[in-house]
Amino acid sequence: MTNPAPARPERNFLGHPLGLTVLFGTEMWERFCYYGMRALLTFYMVDYLFVGGTPETIFGYHAVKSALESFNGPLRPEPLAALIYGLYAMGTYLTGLAGGFIADRFLGQRRAVIIGGLTMAVGEFLLTSQHFFFPGLLTLVLGNGFFKPNIATQVGGLYKPGDSRIDRAYSVFYVGINLGALIAPIICGRAAHFGAGPPHWTYGFAAAGVGMLIGVGINLAGQRTLPPDVRQRRLASATAHAKLTATDRRAVVALCVVAFFNLFFWGCYEQQGLTIALMAEKYTDLSTPFGRFDAEDVQSFNPFFIFTLTPVIMAFWAWQARRGQEPTSVIKMAYGCAGTALAFGLLIIPAIAIDHGQKVGWLWLLAAMAIQTVGELYLSPIGLSLFSKAAPPKLASLMMAVNYLSNAFGNYLAGYLGSYWDGMAKSAFFTMIAGLAAATSVGIFLMARLLNPILQARLRSGTETET
Repeated sequence: MTNPAPARPERNFLGHPLGLTVLFGTEMWERFCYYGMRALLTFYMVDYLFVGGTPETIFGYHAVKSALESFNGPLRPEPLAALIYGLYAMGTYLTGLAGGFIADRFLGQRRAVIIGGLTMAVGEFLLTSQHFFFPGLLTLVLGNGFFKPNIATQVGGLYKPGDSRIDRAYSVFYVGINLGALIAPIICGRAAHFGAGPPHWTYGFAAAGVGMLIGVGINLAGQRTLPPDVRQRRLASATAHAKLTATDRRAVVALCVVAFFNLFFWGCYEQQGLTIALMAEKYTDLSTPFGRFDAEDVQSFNPFFIFTLTPVIMAFWAWQARRGQEPTSVIKMAYGCAGTALAFGLLIIPAIAIDHGQKVGWLWLLAAMAIQTVGELYLSPIGLSLFSKAAPPKLASLMMAVNYLSNAFGNYLAGYLGSYWDGMAKSAFFTMIAGLAAATSVGIFLMARLLNPILQARLRSGTETET
């Protein structure tokens, strides 16, 4: 009888498994694809597709418009664009339920990510023809459903239960998300405005598609560094067919409650790509001492602050931890909603000037995005980490998809709220958004006393029993 070969030592880079670098690069380029397209989407619909173009030649246009008007009444271009934007963004996360389930049961996370990435690239290239606008959006939605929950699950799979590095890993992963979000509006926006004359939207969407192909290439090249699929690990475990425990079931319910509250955060946050974009284009003086911003460039403010503020926030949490004062994940999320309320509360001030027919300075948007970013850092990467740690292993991708359900319905809510932008005083609109975020923060604070013990029990159970 021969002794088993010793386990291969973990390949590390900067204190983390090498696979984190591969997932970082893959997600960065996927977010480049998503945010590059998103930076153009509202302007493409409002400034060209539904006004200056020939919308009657768009496959499915009359059916989509008639369906939306049956619920909302006659729609001008801006409200129509807001509702389509919200439905598209909702769909990109809603399909994650099916993508997570299929990966957990059949495909595995690795294959699902590759299939999703290639499908999204096809969707971007379909958008280069205005005739295939809606098929392109639908293809992007389907691809994102396979990609999004499964790559986030893989990050958690790089670490053993109880590894203290996992929270920091998701913060690093979140930087990758925002690196893609930072460069995407700049590159895709410049591609769309390349040369003289009207915008060349085709170039912008094509650039986003090429970015997604780069991400797929990085993932394929780094396959050996990635963790085994959750399905493989579960089948190899002695507890492969174990039923969910009472602790597991309570944790699933608690995570669903967290996701419910988070959807209101995302409904406010996602105004960035919709009403904030329109505010930047129509009501903001984008001149600086160094030249003039394009309206698409404002979409880079938030990811810029992700880079500059993430080390500060992480250092602050470490300081709190040393003093035994670091908040729980749920309380951090409540602070995140409070930060969003403060950001939109600040925008009420320039909105009053807009209501009186004045243009406002771009520094208002910069300051609001700085505050909003602090709120985002307290909620979004913390949510990814919480769902990765507290979800039962046999439901890993499915529960990550539940986390993204809050993004799905939040994006639809963002589109629904954004449809009121055209007909409301801007100060009243931002008061509504700030009030919704503040109410959500209070709701999470009140629920934390109930949710925290349930989630902590699941975390202790996972550390003790999972291998």
